[in-house]
Amino acid sequence: MPAINIEKLTKTYGTLNAVDDLTYSFADGKVTCLLGPSGCGKTTLMRMISGLEEPTFGRIKFDERDVTDLPTPTRDIGMVFQSPVVYRGLDVYKNIELPLLNEKLSASEIKKRVESAIELLDLRSISQEEAISLDHVLRQKVAVARVVARQPEIILFDEPLTNMDANAKMQFKRTFKELTQSLKQTIVYVTHDQTEAMTFADYIALMDNGRIMQYDHPRELYLKPKHVFGGWFLGNPGMNFFDAELRKEDGKQAAVLPLLPRPFPINTDLELSNGAKIGIRPEHIQASNTGDDDEFVPARSIRKWISIGGQVMVLAEVGGIGFKLKIPAHTGTSLKENFFVRLPHDKLLVFDANGDRVALENARL
Repeated sequence: MPAINIEKLTKTYGTLNAVDDLTYSFADGKVTCLLGPSGCGKTTLMRMISGLEEPTFGRIKFDERDVTDLPTPTRDIGMVFQSPVVYRGLDVYKNIELPLLNEKLSASEIKKRVESAIELLDLRSISQEEAISLDHVLRQKVAVARVVARQPEIILFDEPLTNMDANAKMQFKRTFKELTQSLKQTIVYVTHDQTEAMTFADYIALMDNGRIMQYDHPRELYLKPKHVFGGWFLGNPGMNFFDAELRKEDGKQAAVLPLLPRPFPINTDLELSNGAKIGIRPEHIQASNTGDDDEFVPARSIRKWISIGGQVMVLAEVGGIGFKLKIPAHTGTSLKENFFVRLPHDKLLVFDANGDRVALENARL
């Protein structure tokens, strides 16, 4: 399966750069999720890859084959949209079969592909039912099966779970994960839902304002965001950010925070300016009623509530600075109003005044 290579890809609407000078390679045989808030450019990028949108500037290649000026039907792609497309008057089997009838395939090959797609999407029990009569999840599965049966080089998904309720999403997520593991296909999946992206993706292209802020494995993107935006956008809740007061300690830069008992050494040759920030995930902050060592500082709990998975969320403050913790239930339920917090140094990230993460010597997560 081909990699998708984009070179200086730009799409402009008047003065708006919907996609802004992107040069990236999306890995072959992998699932790449285009993730970001509404209006960030992810759907526009996908439409240019598909041929439904013409770039203002730049090139699109599938491996080394330049497809920039090719119409959609000649690009050998399959697409699945938000609303499932099924053909009225045809049962599930014929819905999957219909596009194959226009290709130069033998009857036995067509049957083999349709049967295989039906098995992959677990549609055997309803294969003779009229597709239009099915519920939303099943119609979407039929739409996916039809694309799978065509065996295109690349499959594009444009927020296929958007119109589903919570239970339907759970059903489809399981199906999709099993499908992608079986196919080993080059897939681009557009979503604004970070849970979908973290669940499905081999790689995530995190987008904002027409730019890809980071292209990385989900875990790397979550633990080591290259920009403040990634720390804020990913996570429930996102990363805590604290304005750092910078000073020199033994000739080296250090950050002073009320949440730290002593200055935090910033081991980098880059000279930081005012506006630098320290970031840490809520689940990485440690909490204690006793403050077992001198790395803990006194804090005050403002509010507590139960989060997903039974963890306890705590809104707290130190020296007038508010922040959030996500801690295990056994710790959270017994946490007093006045308690202690510790920010492990190996979990702290430093961002410069532009919001870019600073590479620290000896940093580890």
